[in-house]
Amino acid sequence: MAGKPTLHYFNGRGRMECIRWLLAAAGVEFEEKFIEKPEDLDKLKNDGSLMFQQVPMVEIDGMKLVQTRAILNYIATKYNLYGKDMKERALIDMYSEGVADLGEMIMHFPLCPPAEKDAKLTLIREKTTNRYLPAFENVLKSHGQDYLVGNKLSRADIHLVELLYYVEELDPSLLANFPLLKALKARVSSLPAVKKFLQPGSQRKPPTDEKKIEEARKVFKF
Repeated sequence: MAGKPTLHYFNGRGRMECIRWLLAAAGVEFEEKFIEKPEDLDKLKNDGSLMFQQVPMVEIDGMKLVQTRAILNYIATKYNLYGKDMKERALIDMYSEGVADLGEMIMHFPLCPPAEKDAKLTLIREKTTNRYLPAFENVLKSHGQDYLVGNKLSRADIHLVELLYYVEELDPSLLANFPLLKALKARVSSLPAVKKFLQPGSQRKPPTDEKKIEEARKVFKF
């Protein structure tokens, strides 16, 4: 029996949080080894654990996987969250990439210089309500099913619901005009494995604040 996957990253959201969400939604228990100082990262680099000298890195099934999309693809395939055929997988990829585009903007928002924050937030709000959320609402409307692809839970649903939580953190009113997305969020959030992950005390990470940014700066030297 293989051991639990081990996640190597700092103790914050960043690029690992979508991996935590996907594992949790699949009902997979995982361990975390937090990178708390530059020496921790140097050790992983020096012992050959990081192919491209960067994290996230996940130890799973005897492999040390890096690159977020590669890790997500492997987990989704292993736990049957990646559609039943090539066409479904193509749609799941397309939707997941759209989620990642908006997610990237939101992830970088806390790093924004104070003078640029208002303009950045306005841009995120505009892209959220005029581009990304209408697109996903229309997918659900077009087929009337419970999930984005094949009427079955996939990584695309999990990534999208994670994103909807971040959108709500920014401004709860942004979801107001998207009833099908709100229903999807409620549906996925009530799945036992996801419900457990959303409880206080789980491995889900809180919103990024100044303290977390400073911790990350010390480790990653940016």
